[in-house]
Amino acid sequence: MKRLALLVPVIAMVTLTAQPSRANEGVFLRSLAGAWAGTGTVKVRTDARPIKVRCRFESTATTSSLDLNGKCTGLILISRAINSHLVSGGHSRYTGTYTGAGTGVAGLMGTRRGDAIYLEVRWAKNVNGDRSAQMILQKIGDNGLKLSTNDVDPKSGKLVSTSEINLRRSAPR
Repeated sequence: MKRLALLVPVIAMVTLTAQPSRANEGVFLRSLAGAWAGTGTVKVRTDARPIKVRCRFESTATTSSLDLNGKCTGLILISRAINSHLVSGGHSRYTGTYTGAGTGVAGLMGTRRGDAIYLEVRWAKNVNGDRSAQMILQKIGDNGLKLSTNDVDPKSGKLVSTSEINLRRSAPR
């Protein structure tokens, strides 16, 4: 279930234009702290059928960093620990690490625009024919969080959604 790692959540190495101050980054990051639970789908490969998953995460934040730690379970027997650590370098730029795909620690780099952090994922090993994917962590209102990943299908060359997890704030575990 290597692609379960694509959850963290997600993705995108897109360069964006909005550049809020470091203080704004701290407010945004702290708004993501807490316990989260939800469901979604994950594809093991770009051409695979989606697997339904249930996920729980604990998120801690400071004015300059975000740690998201949790677990997603699918098909009753499959479970994967997922961890990400993001650090704000100011001007809405982020770097960090992601663990959960089963390929080792992946590097993350990207920017925030509005209520979403768009990250480029650099896998430790090839996934779907290369080592890159996109990840998006998007705040939805006060109590929603969407984690998604996209990857290029090596056969068609098209961008494919490989995971989408929709979370709601929940009581701490």
